[in-house]
Amino acid sequence: MSSGAAAWIVARCTGPRVRRWAAVLGFAVASGIATGGAMADDGGMFYGMLRERDLTPFGYLRLDMRPAYAVTIEPGTWALEFNLGYQNTWALSERVEDYLTSLAPSGRRTLGPADWQAIQALPGENYLLDMEGATLDATVHYKFSSNWTAYLIVSAASYQGGFLDSTIESFHRMFGFSTFGRPAVRRNDFNLLYDLRSAQVMQFAPPTDGGLLDPTVGLHYVGWKLPGRWALALEAAAKIPVSGERRMLSTGHFDYGAQATLQWRGIRHAFYGSLSAVDYGGAEWPVPEERRIIPTLVLGYEYRLTASTNLNVQAYLSESVYTRKQTGLSELRGAKYQYSVGFRRRFDRLVFTFGFTENVQNIDNTPDLGFQLGLAYVPHPVAAR
Repeated sequence: MSSGAAAWIVARCTGPRVRRWAAVLGFAVASGIATGGAMADDGGMFYGMLRERDLTPFGYLRLDMRPAYAVTIEPGTWALEFNLGYQNTWALSERVEDYLTSLAPSGRRTLGPADWQAIQALPGENYLLDMEGATLDATVHYKFSSNWTAYLIVSAASYQGGFLDSTIESFHRMFGFSTFGRPAVRRNDFNLLYDLRSAQVMQFAPPTDGGLLDPTVGLHYVGWKLPGRWALALEAAAKIPVSGERRMLSTGHFDYGAQATLQWRGIRHAFYGSLSAVDYGGAEWPVPEERRIIPTLVLGYEYRLTASTNLNVQAYLSESVYTRKQTGLSELRGAKYQYSVGFRRRFDRLVFTFGFTENVQNIDNTPDLGFQLGLAYVPHPVAAR
């Protein structure tokens, strides 16, 4: 990892946002210890952090290193994993929010070219991203030695206006949150409007309904032994552009990534920290982006509630793909802060996962909410206790 990426991680790990995250995580850990610390080992196992990818539309097509798993399989065997992620994004600049708020008293409308012209006439740079998207990842793991596992991820995505707008607006009203201009726009529409220094894009429908994304190949190594209950997993991966640049499906560039995951596993409690760096190859659409290194930090806690049910809490911190060359808007260049809570339930050789993700702090560069459903088939698990 470059010295710049390391400095970026250190600066954000010592800030007030991370301290607030640590307080929430500490409360969850304390609650778990209070309820289960004295209980005996029940024969369950740890699975690691939720295997979620970043669903943020800003930089969504780049390689994102999934958090490493804690469970392993016997050499010469394989495992299969499916993960369905879904997100709702309503992200906009402050002046666009003011513009839409001024229109709200006259009711909802389908945005069109006249609104695009009005947004272009606003001072400075502006944007609106209103969409929902789904991603399906299918992963095959094969362990070819005691320390090495190879994997292949084949992904597909779909884009649409969605169905969650009404639910989110009701949630905002219930807790007295701002509407952020939503009541001026017809629900469940797709709107992508960029009036930035580096790009002007007007899309009132997705350029594609969906399709296959770039596949990812990787290697997972666990041969570095640490004392006691500590473990270290190292990983390297590459995203391969098999069909060139395709809007909202592929950047057309190779990405390369490396990740180190430190794990501490007790009887019922486990703590994880993953630090990765991705050599992002850049993109041409919707905003031209240059090649750069993007660091990511994921911190997590796992609690074995029963022999077959585990609970997870984790926090995600990553640098934006945008720099001052793309935009002067700090909300687009700011770091992405997200947290996830979820659980896993094991049924013999099948492991079911549900996770919920919410954005915090910089809310105009990440999805309003997202969730994940996962199903893994692990025929020959080796529990790490």
